[in-house]
Amino acid sequence: MANHETILEAKGIYKSFSGVPVLQDVRFEVRRGEVHALMGENGAGKSTLIKIITGVYTKDDGQIYWEGKPVEINNYQDCQKLGVACIYQELSVIPPLTVAQNVFLGREPKNAFGLIDHKKMNEMTQELIDKYEFPLKPTTIVDNLGIGQRQLIEILKGLSQNSKLLIMDEPTASLSGKEAEMLFRIITTLREQNVSIIYISHRLEEVYRLSDRLTILRDGKNEAVLQKEEIVPAKVIKTMIGKEVDESAGSKKMLHSEDTEVRLDVQNLTDKADRFRNISFQVHRGEILGFGGLIGAGRTELVRAIYGVDQAQSGTVILDGKTLSPSPKNSILAGIGFVPEDRRNQGFIPLLSTTRNVALTNYDILPKNGLSVSDAAELEMSKKAISSIDIRPADPGKQVGVMSGGNQQKVVLGKWLMRDLNLLIVDEPTAGIDVGAKDEIYRILEDLARQGVAVIVVTSDLQELIRVSHRILVMRKGDIVKEFKNVEVTQSKVLAAGQGVAEEEEAS
Repeated sequence: MANHETILEAKGIYKSFSGVPVLQDVRFEVRRGEVHALMGENGAGKSTLIKIITGVYTKDDGQIYWEGKPVEINNYQDCQKLGVACIYQELSVIPPLTVAQNVFLGREPKNAFGLIDHKKMNEMTQELIDKYEFPLKPTTIVDNLGIGQRQLIEILKGLSQNSKLLIMDEPTASLSGKEAEMLFRIITTLREQNVSIIYISHRLEEVYRLSDRLTILRDGKNEAVLQKEEIVPAKVIKTMIGKEVDESAGSKKMLHSEDTEVRLDVQNLTDKADRFRNISFQVHRGEILGFGGLIGAGRTELVRAIYGVDQAQSGTVILDGKTLSPSPKNSILAGIGFVPEDRRNQGFIPLLSTTRNVALTNYDILPKNGLSVSDAAELEMSKKAISSIDIRPADPGKQVGVMSGGNQQKVVLGKWLMRDLNLLIVDEPTAGIDVGAKDEIYRILEDLARQGVAVIVVTSDLQELIRVSHRILVMRKGDIVKEFKNVEVTQSKVLAAGQGVAEEEEAS
């Protein structure tokens, strides 16, 4: 680290949404030429703080200082003018363009005739590539590059604007091991070039390796700022979760799973893009199997392949003793329901009514008037769904897009409850949902299990994972690394398994 001069400081930051406090008196500072990690469980306030720093949200109170002077950041342009660039998980590169065209998009150098000077743009890009030792060529079409190299282009964009601070949000979530190693080398080079980095990650091993300091948020408040020598697994996990374990909140539970008949048998399932490999597990009738792990561990990709949204490279999926050829159509006909992680874009159609959304996956079982589906039958089905899981408002004609997040999720669940289910897969069942609606959804899942339905739940919420699961599998980097069955499980044990921390190290 070059020196201890503070480049960015946030003091006394407060932020609430609809009267609910999200950040309370948060303090955060970054020194010039340091990698400062930001960690915390989901909902701890990390994203909100970063969005305030980058001008996406306005703070309710507090002050941000840049190089010692108070500043107001009202939009991303203000942020860029100061010298701050943010590299998000969702990359914004344009594949048909070259590396240079992407780096200087909207800021292309012009010649005397007012036309884009491609030669100069390539030269400027090459200078940046040489300075930071990036494995790129200015003239390469981005469509021919992997995810890791595309991410480097995002970094180059920021550096091309003389950015002094880069914010990296889960930068390795979609990277292979080789691509991640390349990124780590580049972060080291940037630090040596006196560029500061805010590194947001759930992956402890990366934070240990890269960070000069670590700030941990918990429940919207500062919990700790750890120096490099203090960043050790046991201390970080304990600080993130909290010293007091509240059993009633789902932080600790004795798991109990009966070996009833096998409903789903997954054998050696491997992803085409190597996001998971040789995955084998079983789910029993009436069992809720929870999948834990970090962002990018391969959980979502796995369940999408089981359902057939994505095609696996190899492996076998067996339901009730019969081999299934996974596809949405085949899965629906086999009695498999799927609630995706992104409910708004993949789970329902916002402009359609509750009636139409409930009918979407059920046209094969709805009675018909000649060639058309019976409107009366559609309406009756939606009323049944509304009644069975208390969808509010109880208006079959209400557009689902204007409902609360909890009721939108109930609609997505409700359409599957109208079928004779054998297996229900639910990815992030309560993300963005209030506490009351969470309990209702947990009740629905538990009722299904009591009826003999096998349920797979993928969730990043540790309390939720422990609360609903009869058995837990933890994934890490595309592999199942731990099973919790008929044992006492705690948040720290699940988190440690997902981080690759040995039990004896976590307990020390």
